Amino acid sequence: MTTLSKITFGMAALFTASFSVAVIGAQSKAPEEIKLPTPKPGQYEHKAPTLADIQNDKDLHPELRKVILKGRDLFMNTQQLRGEYVFNDMNCKSCHMGEGRMAWSGPIWPAATTLPDFRGKNGHVNSLEERIAGCFSFSMNGTPPAYGSDTMLALSAYHQYMAKGAKMYDKNIAGRGFGHLGKDIPEATTYANGEKVYQANCAICHGSDGAGKKFAGEIVYPPLWGDGSYNWGAGMTRIFTAASFIQNNMPLGQPGRLTDQEAWDVALFINSQERPQDPRYTGDAKETREKFMNFHNATVYGTEVNGKILGQHDNTGEKPFLKPEALKPRTFK
Repeated sequence: MTTLSKITFGMAALFTASFSVAVIGAQSKAPEEIKLPTPKPGQYEHKAPTLADIQNDKDLHPELRKVILKGRDLFMNTQQLRGEYVFNDMNCKSCHMGEGRMAWSGPIWPAATTLPDFRGKNGHVNSLEERIAGCFSFSMNGTPPAYGSDTMLALSAYHQYMAKGAKMYDKNIAGRGFGHLGKDIPEATTYANGEKVYQANCAICHGSDGAGKKFAGEIVYPPLWGDGSYNWGAGMTRIFTAASFIQNNMPLGQPGRLTDQEAWDVALFINSQERPQDPRYTGDAKETREKFMNFHNATVYGTEVNGKILGQHDNTGEKPFLKPEALKPRTFK
């Protein structure tokens, strides 16, 4: 571990310790009330390989092991691609917790076992590489590595190795994605309540302005809005996606502590803040919303919040372009 990494790790531990102290008076659930999601009847569970498994797998050719480990390194520290493919302060691990292995936290291995498949977001059949490309285009507000490139190969190899031993083309997967709270926003959900939840539980790590926390130039906690965060086209802008992610993963180290309603409230609050433009922007946020309503019906993009139409701007953050070349339709005749 480098000196900088040691310092960063120490600061992260300090922030986490400070957070634990700060929330003593803000416990939403008593420890005995916390219940994390469990598999539904008939769903199967997969235990993804660990770093030690990659390092010790005698069946892996040494060159393949290098590629998989490179993919893991890029997954954990995607910021090393900053300015080339990544133009914000996010890493793959920011949304896919536990090295992309953790159930109910966007585990990455299901993508390797269920793709190619039709995806409603872009209206055509997607490959594993295209699914990864979407994360670069939206969640990391960037542009993806070329299909078949060394970087894309490494990331794909890591995804596929995480699926070692899993069933192929079986979608009845326990812990897949972020959706255990369902898609219907409760009527009681409000921006005002979400702001209170955020300030009491989230601001200490992510900042009162949502800009996240850095130390010595390294990201300790990712931003939740603003130029450094995911753009308006990212899956996490969907209120139901964010609510499930938050309820099962946040506050850091205390998953499940927030009530379902608190998770819905804070998800609405976070995703009612401005962020870089959706790469599919037509020049009018309301028009873009209508054009991609199959996605934006779960966001507040293009709607009026606090007297302002969200997304009605040309801001692309640090990215010097709007739409990556990878975002194009595919049809078969």
